[in-house]
Amino acid sequence: MASVLITGASRGIGRAIALELVRRGHRVIATARQPEDLADLPADLRLRLDVTDQASVDEAVRAAGEVDVLVSNAGTTVRAPLESVPIAEVENLFQLNTFGALRVAQAVLPSMRERGSGRLVFVSSVQGRVVLPIIAPYGASKWALEAIAEGLAIEAGHFGVKVSIVQPGAVSSGGAERAKSFFTDDDPYLPLLRQVGALRGEAVTPEEVAVVVADTIEHPEPALRVPVGAPAEQALKARKEAPDTESFLPVRLDW
Repeated sequence: MASVLITGASRGIGRAIALELVRRGHRVIATARQPEDLADLPADLRLRLDVTDQASVDEAVRAAGEVDVLVSNAGTTVRAPLESVPIAEVENLFQLNTFGALRVAQAVLPSMRERGSGRLVFVSSVQGRVVLPIIAPYGASKWALEAIAEGLAIEAGHFGVKVSIVQPGAVSSGGAERAKSFFTDDDPYLPLLRQVGALRGEAVTPEEVAVVVADTIEHPEPALRVPVGAPAEQALKARKEAPDTESFLPVRLDW
């Protein structure tokens, strides 16, 4: 049994991960910005944790006690063309999806390093390797997250800490439906927005992602990158095989 701290556990993927790990008998520390949203979650601890606030991170990690595994899941997305996306929104994506993930990792790593063991599991996306139009600001934050995670795998791996990056494609978690959208009525990029669904492909469920995360935590030698579902595997394989001399899309767009 491992002691697992999960960020963004109030809904979607994070909640599904918490439930799957509870089912498997792990000690689950569920965290969210609004801890009241965790009230019905059968976790061992329910804590307030805002990954963008250092004081909040430090307090939650102190209250959590020993953490064997961090599941870094908190994140958000937007829909906007790069030409006109508000820079403040891009900064917010990086604060939450990228810097927030690093902030929590920095908080749990010292004790893991001293013990000579631990796991960091980052919930990323195929968009950490594949750029999709209109969702590119989100993708940029995930590309940066994957660079951080890979760097941690090298650095912290020297001290016995294992790092994995879980990469689902589209997930039926409601995140895409909740995403802020920045388009005018006559926006020239509207044809791309209308095709985002086709670009994202067939969705997996939060529960499917949760099973992969739990299996990764329990694997004695987990892979660095772990795709979730056939659509993700196919998109990542196609990206790997595509030439770097041109842009890549998993499907053809109609303008």
